[in-house]
Order: sequence, then C-alpha cells, then structure tokens
Amino acid sequence: MLQRGQASNYRFECNKDKLSRDRFWGDNMRMSQLYAPTLREVPAEAEIVSHQLLLRAGLVRRISAGIYTYLPLGYRTLRKIMDIIREEMDKTGAQELMLPVIQPAELWHETGRWFDYGDEMMKVVDRHGRYFALGPTHEEVITDLVRSEINSYRQLPVVMYQIQNKYRDEIRPRFGLLRGREFVMKDAYSFDRDYDGLDCSYRTMYEAYQRIFARCGLDARPVEADSGAIGGTDTHEFMVICDDVGEADIAHCDNCGYAANVEKAISAFTPGPKVVVEEGSPRVVDTPEKRTITEVADFLSVPVTHLIKALVYIAGDRPVMAVVRGDHEVNEVKLARHLEVLEVELADSSVVEQVTGAPVGFGGPINLPEEIPVIVDREVMELRDAVCGANSLDQHYVGVEPWRDFPQVEVADIRMVTAGDPCPKCNAPLSVAPGIEVGQVFKLGTKYSQAMNATYLDESGKEQPLVMGCYGIGVSRTLAAVIEKHHDDDGIIWPVSIAPYHVIVVPVNWKDAEQKTTAEELYQRMQELGIEVILDDRDERPGVKFKDADLIGIPIRIVVGRSVKDGKVEFKLRWEEKAELVELSAVIDKVSEIVHTAR
Repeated sequence: MLQRGQASNYRFECNKDKLSRDRFWGDNMRMSQLYAPTLREVPAEAEIVSHQLLLRAGLVRRISAGIYTYLPLGYRTLRKIMDIIREEMDKTGAQELMLPVIQPAELWHETGRWFDYGDEMMKVVDRHGRYFALGPTHEEVITDLVRSEINSYRQLPVVMYQIQNKYRDEIRPRFGLLRGREFVMKDAYSFDRDYDGLDCSYRTMYEAYQRIFARCGLDARPVEADSGAIGGTDTHEFMVICDDVGEADIAHCDNCGYAANVEKAISAFTPGPKVVVEEGSPRVVDTPEKRTITEVADFLSVPVTHLIKALVYIAGDRPVMAVVRGDHEVNEVKLARHLEVLEVELADSSVVEQVTGAPVGFGGPINLPEEIPVIVDREVMELRDAVCGANSLDQHYVGVEPWRDFPQVEVADIRMVTAGDPCPKCNAPLSVAPGIEVGQVFKLGTKYSQAMNATYLDESGKEQPLVMGCYGIGVSRTLAAVIEKHHDDDGIIWPVSIAPYHVIVVPVNWKDAEQKTTAEELYQRMQELGIEVILDDRDERPGVKFKDADLIGIPIRIVVGRSVKDGKVEFKLRWEEKAELVELSAVIDKVSEIVHTAR
C-alpha cells in the first residue's frame, strides 16, 4: 500500500517521460492506453443499430437487463451532451440543483401517485419498514422543496433543473439505452404566479430544447403528445424521426408542419348528414368459426370498412366496450382520456364472454347489458348497412345502421390515425413514421401544487397555488438517438460537438521515424490549441487502425504516411467518402476551424 506522499513521487517519476504527460492531464489520449474494447462481430443481444454500435465501439457494457456501464468513450460523449444542456439551461436563467434519488412514499401519497404510477416504480423498504421510491421523476420532491421555501410573489418566477440518474422497472428493457431501467435524464421545473407566466416559461424551455438538440446534431421535431402519468394540460414531445426504429409512431404533415404522437394525433373529420333509417332492423346471419375481421369480411363478401370492430376493455374496475371501424385500431390513450382513467387494459376472454355472452370475435354493441358503457368512434356512426358481432357464437348482424341500432352509446374520437388520413389543419395526407423521444415539455398547472398545498401570497396578500411546468430530456437516449441518425456500415459518425474526441492522428508505420515524429508533433500542437485528439501509436496494420477510427466515429482523421516526405498528410472527415492531401503547414488551421465552428 502506498504511504502518504508516494503518489506524488510516482507522478513526478512519470513526468520525466514527456510523452506520458497526457496520461494524466488534458483532453488527449494515446490509442495504446485508451480503454475502448471494440468488437468486430455484432453482439447477439443488440437489436438495433445504436445498441450494436454502442457495444461494438466500446462505449458501454451491460451489467443487467436495462442497466449499463458507460466506458470512457461513451461517458465523454454523455458529458458533452450534459455540458450543452447546462449551457442552454443556464442561458435561460434556470438554476441547477441536485435532488435525492430516494424519495419517501409519503410525498407520493400526497399526490395519489404511489399506486397510480404502476409497476414501473422501483420501491425499496428501509430497516424501519418505511417505503421509498427510486426516483422515476421528481415532481413531488421539487414541489415539497419549493412549498417550504417560496411564499411570496416576489420570489417568482423560478426555474430549477438537475441532471441525474432515473429508475423505472421496465417490464421488457430493450433497444440498449433507448429503454432501460436506469437512465440519465435532465429534468427542470418552473414555478410561476399564473398561467401567463407558465406560458412564458414553457416557450423559453421549448426554444432552449430546439437549440440543445440542434447542437447535438439532431433534428428533433416537437410534436403534440399525451401527458401520461405526469399529468397537466399542454405537452410536446421532441421526437427524432427514424425510418428503422422508434418507440412511438409520429403522425406528421409535410404540407403544414402538423405533428403529433399517434396517441394524441387526430385527423380531419367532417360528419355527413345524420341519416336515421327508421324502418327495418339488423338481421342475424351465421358466420361459423369466422372470428377475425378479415375472415368475416371474406365470408360475407363485404369490405372491411363496412365491418364494426368491438373490443372489451377494463377501465378502472369496470368493463367497457370500444367500437371502431373494421380497418381501424382503438387508440387506448384516447379511450382512457375519454373515460377519465389513467389507462385501460384489454379484457381477457372470460370477461369478454361474461360481458357479451359470446366468445371473442362475436361481440357487438347491439343488445348489450345497459350497465356496460359503449364508446363508439365517430367514424363508425357514418357507416350504412354495416356488419357487427351478434353476441352469439358463430353469428353476426348484417344491415346494421348505427344511428338507428346504437341508441345509447357515447360517440368520441377513439381511433388511431393512419397514414393517408387528412391532416386536421390543412387536409393534406398525413404520414406516419416511427420516432425516438428525446425530450418532453409539460404544462403541469396546479396539479401538484394544489395536491401538496404549495402556495404563495400574491400582491394583495391572497394565497394562490403555484403554477408549474416540467421539462425533461433523456440524456442517455439522446446519445443513442444520435447514433441511430449518424452512422454507416463502418460505424458511428459523431457530430463534432459531442464526439468523444475531435481528431485521430494515424501514422501508417509507427516504426518509421519521420512518420512517428510528425504524428507526435501534430498531436502535441493540437493539445496546445485545446483540440481533443487521439494518437494511434499502436504497432498495427493501417487497415486495423482505420477500421477502429471509423467504428468509434472520430470526426476528423489525419493520416501520416509516405506523403509526409513531400510535406503533406491525408485529411478525411468521417462523413465524407474521399480523403484529400493537405499541406502539413495548413492542416492544424483546417482542423481548428472545423472544431471551433462546431462549438
């Protein structure tokens, strides 16, 4: 074991070797010393490109499902994203603090979310039997802090933020850093006197988010979204559209710019004339063993658009029936919001048979028990001569006229929009594409302040609830999203602003004295200019060095080879196919301009 004083002596001894100084100071590194265990093969556990490259490039390693260790390269990039976030947050006047990860259950009981949040909340019990949550979010904690410290309108507005690990017990962690059980998040909270103040804070954060993601090299599109378990009124998600992967589908209009998460998205709807067919009644027909929409449509030789799909859900503690057109899907979020519950769950077959009197596939809204609420999508009510289940095994109704045959139902927009639906703002066709959520902003209003009695005294001395906003960025998700958008077959293509290092200097032959000396001089000069640089000092074949540089994704590569005899080096940007020969005397200025422009 080292005795006091020995550590400094060891450092002094190392400093005798000039070339080893960068082992201790500065944003520089030698490839022979870099801990970046790259992989040539795609790991079997990796489902998507970002997950594959995070592992192959030696940025992260999995310790358990949804839980990762950040290796040096990965953590450098993560820190750079954090630095960009801090710079933009600080510009807005937001103040950074650090809230506790472990949160007492009592605070969550005040807002009623201890049970509402569901099984995703990780809970622990201390030795005294007290329950705590590993923070999935911090609305309760920040509100508790502010209610004890802010009591006058003179102290408002205030915005505070933190960058911290969050914990959620995902039922199926997947996609690497995109859906984990431990993740890094920036969350900010604004407190205002009134809703005009909240609007101002919201807009400020909204614009800051646009700058943050642009600086990280992402085109993050703000889309209308559902507020989910956090609650509140208006909310926007910042989504990165990806053709290959995404957690949610985004409906967007290329004509007018409308964009919304499909959970929230609507389409234009112009109801036709209310045609009530007074005469006649639906007729029962046999449909033996025809359960699915497609099977019934084929058997009866009718288009699926004339079929009516009826699904039984559990909402709270009661069954309900949701009814949509045969070619549409129920939007469970819209359904839950209409029913004023947090979520709905598809009923199992036994409940379906108990409610409808028939097996799954034969239920319908006609002659259903009166105590079962029936919510019918508005477009179903436009159908004429339709088909629906008859609540009897192997039987369906034909000749169904919804305005005549569904007398006691609730009509609402409860369907999922699809590609080609008319935009609600301009009627142009909507597109639907998968997206990765990297941030979200919420207008919470007084949801938490009223529940937790967080108030202030206004100018007249009257007590008023604080008006809150909440603003989150998935820091680790942003890192993964960047890789999803910036890569090729050879590896990652980092934007200069968040690359773990700006430049890699690659001498083709480390044993060649002139190449080695030139590479060392470039390396040292760039360090002095504050350029983050790696020197590949390994005695490896050039192809191995080039493959590692491309896999890791260093933005600028300078190759010192035979042309150094003519005073030139090879200069290549990671995102360009071809390299160019640059005068040795000019290469530093070329690098410096690119790096400092990106900052």
